[in-house]
Amino acid sequence: MLKWILSLPLALFILFNAYVYGGIITYRAVAPHRSAFMTARMAEFRSEGRDIRLDYRWRGYADISDHLKKALIASEDASFAEHSGFDWNGIRNAVRRNSQSGKIKGGGSTISQQLAKNLFLSEWQSYIRKGEEAAITAMLEATTDKDRIFELYLNVIEWDYGVYGAEAAAQRFYGKPAAALTARQAAALAARVPAPLFYADNPQSRRLRAKTDIIRRRMGSAELPEE
Repeated sequence: MLKWILSLPLALFILFNAYVYGGIITYRAVAPHRSAFMTARMAEFRSEGRDIRLDYRWRGYADISDHLKKALIASEDASFAEHSGFDWNGIRNAVRRNSQSGKIKGGGSTISQQLAKNLFLSEWQSYIRKGEEAAITAMLEATTDKDRIFELYLNVIEWDYGVYGAEAAAQRFYGKPAAALTARQAAALAARVPAPLFYADNPQSRRLRAKTDIIRRRMGSAELPEE
């Protein structure tokens, strides 16, 4: 009985990662029905008594504006096209901030890491979850092309209450398809990504306008992954 109890966490870890690996292989060719994050967030809204509908519309990589792709790389992960899934300098800085604050916070996450979390994990912050996130990120990078990783990311990002993905966001904020976004509109959308619900509640935030301007200036040097 003791051996069984001690081996149970390892067995669960192996089973979960087998499930994740199967999901990653599937998502190389098939669009996710919805992400783990979407499921958790919508359940959270229901538990709060909010009547919020899920707006998630998949679009292929070519049907999303290059302006938005460059804006997100400029905002979230400048070296995305070159790294193997991890920004080690960003991770070291995040660990230092966590140590100083005494809490496990976000930070230092690449686009690949954010995708790993959104597809398969919860928002609960812990070193165990960060370790699982790293394992999933490594699997993603080892099995999936960069442009597909980015395509998945562009389609599952949260942008407002119930709004996920570039197409839903473009329609929600500008009434146009994601392919038609201007550079300024793309920068404004990218500025929302780290705290979409805060900006949904505070649309006139000075911080949002300032971030939009910074991202717009950086977009010219953003490097897209090769298709």
